[in-house]
Amino acid sequence: MIRQPFDRTKHVYHNEAFVELVKDAVRFFNGTPIHDIPPPERFVGTGVYALYYTGKNSLYKKYAELNRLSYDFPIYVGKAVPKGWRQSRVSDDESSQSNELFNRIREHSRSIEAGAELDLNDFSCRFVIFEREGSDMISTIEAALIKLNRPLWNTCVDGFGNHDPGSGRYEQARSDWDVVHTGRIWADRLNGVPNDKSAIIARIKNHLETLKKP
Repeated sequence: MIRQPFDRTKHVYHNEAFVELVKDAVRFFNGTPIHDIPPPERFVGTGVYALYYTGKNSLYKKYAELNRLSYDFPIYVGKAVPKGWRQSRVSDDESSQSNELFNRIREHSRSIEAGAELDLNDFSCRFVIFEREGSDMISTIEAALIKLNRPLWNTCVDGFGNHDPGSGRYEQARSDWDVVHTGRIWADRLNGVPNDKSAIIARIKNHLETLKKP
């Protein structure tokens, strides 16, 4: 087979239908009901979720102001996929019966309860469950929501979604989130040199100044 000269245009894929599909999924997400954290009932499914803050912590008062009338500004966006998803070892039936979405939100509730100067009652969530072929959209919609909303704990303060690295792996530093909100037992075991708390807080304030209703 004769090889052709390199032409970048022949490698670029674009589909307006896909762009509209993502927009439609985001619109659906923004219209889903708001619930406490964790949600009041255990449910099956995987998908995408967002956490919203409406409390009185002075550091995050901007979120309370922005979300006063409607929940439009998430502080964190995440996804939950079935175990084995990345290795393609999960079937559609297993995906639809997974509790990973509920479990992930519940896990976050424990982090918030442990974190200093945070009150779980000040947080709410919304989520979308993707089933069957729709589950292929999970990562795409998560990325779209992060790009659109620039949630603080995704883009400015890292570490909220971290897990215990396990015994023998505590040489790393605490994340920025764990510097600001001390209290997670496993994070307190980390013995690396973390970032300066005052610098993190200054970065948070600068980020929040850029958030405003359209």
